[in-house]
Amino acid sequence: MSELPSYAEVHLGAQGRLVIPASLRRSLGLETGDILIARLEAGRLVLEKQETIKHRLKARFSHLPKDLSLSNDLLAERRQESEREINE
Repeated sequence: MSELPSYAEVHLGAQGRLVIPASLRRSLGLETGDILIARLEAGRLVLEKQETIKHRLKARFSHLPKDLSLSNDLLAERRQESEREINE
């Protein structure tokens, strides 16, 4: 990935469409058809490639054992909590 431009002007067009300048698209490796996820972060609009998010999440949880099921753990916790509420 080449060095990111420090500044680019983006205009909001008809129906809220944004055009990302070519220099930014090249620097970020964006191509036609890429899916970008938009989110608000501290009053800013952040656009991020779907693949970038997937890689970040995989890295965040890479320290967990492969045989660990977070969803099964969560379900077990919810069942225990439900049983406690019933028995109160």
